[in-house]
Amino acid sequence: MNHGFETLAIHAGQDPDPHTGAVVPPIYAVSTYKQDGVGGLRAGYEYSRSANPTRTALEEAMAAVEGGARGLAFASGLAAEDTVLRALCRPGDHVVIPNDAYGGTYRLFARVHERWGLHYDPVPLGDLRAVAAAMTQKTRIIWVETPTNPLLGVADIAALAQLARENGALLVVDNTFASPYLQQPLALGADVVVHSTTKYVGGHSDVIGGALVARDASVGEELAYHQNAMGSVPGPFDAWLTLRGLKTLGVRMDRHCENAERVVDLLLAHPRVTSVLYPGLSDHPGHEVAAKQMKRFGGMVSFRVAGGEAEAVEVCDRTKLFILGESLGGVESLIEHPGRMTHASVAGSPLEVPGDLVRLSVGIESIDDLLADLTQALG
Repeated sequence: MNHGFETLAIHAGQDPDPHTGAVVPPIYAVSTYKQDGVGGLRAGYEYSRSANPTRTALEEAMAAVEGGARGLAFASGLAAEDTVLRALCRPGDHVVIPNDAYGGTYRLFARVHERWGLHYDPVPLGDLRAVAAAMTQKTRIIWVETPTNPLLGVADIAALAQLARENGALLVVDNTFASPYLQQPLALGADVVVHSTTKYVGGHSDVIGGALVARDASVGEELAYHQNAMGSVPGPFDAWLTLRGLKTLGVRMDRHCENAERVVDLLLAHPRVTSVLYPGLSDHPGHEVAAKQMKRFGGMVSFRVAGGEAEAVEVCDRTKLFILGESLGGVESLIEHPGRMTHASVAGSPLEVPGDLVRLSVGIESIDDLLADLTQALG
């Protein structure tokens, strides 16, 4: 039977405990497991780096909501990214990345994997000709964020998947900003989906985590081998918290989107705001693609202010409900200055973000309170 998203998020990999009837998977705080004779693993468990029942429940649920063959959980989003790169690439390979990628992703390529011998080129992924021109015989992966962080750029997943196939490459999509509720990259042709589950999947700003979901079982096995070999896995409590967040992802994302749309309307009408970056706007360059591949346009909003960097920093300092902090996707609203905070690592690089840019993670509070807070902060 084909179940809906919310049903999968609540039930996939989460059958009631056969012994007690507990409706929530237990937290298996255990490192090792009794074997039924030498090599006789009970249900396949031997050591919790390799597998843990709480983590298994999360991995199966993530695979179900993304429509993939194999899901894998990690200690952080960057741990998931590192694993997929080491599993699918070799020294000398090449990767095409967004020219407005998340700062941590760029740092991983520029400061870690480049020394390992992995080459990369930042490209505007909305320009298919530019992507094709950047590809070489060594290109192994097209790495996609859509929408991007923090400029909310949009890439055509289906078109990039076809381009990757034509050139013998794989398409890896960071689906963190959209969440699996709003966007299904594997159904559009992607090979692997990446998540920082810290964000919308966890949804409560109380756990760090990451995930990979592979469309093909053989790719999933390769990723699973490296997950175990590299060992960057979440503990059972982190897996449990993330799984708890996943259960309410659908209803939370609906409210995130509703609130973000109201925030966008306010910003568009404000004289101190020079531009608003949001895929739901009809004049956004990626609007038509976003409308085609996303259920709604998400809870992330960025905008630029008339007074330049100094005013952007002041706006961030003046909010009271919007909390000044990094990260995103929690139930509470956050505000940040990307140039000095989440994207400080790309300063001076081709991925440097504008100094007058402010990024909002719009939470699920009462919308009138959020609008009042932004109004007073903008002055």
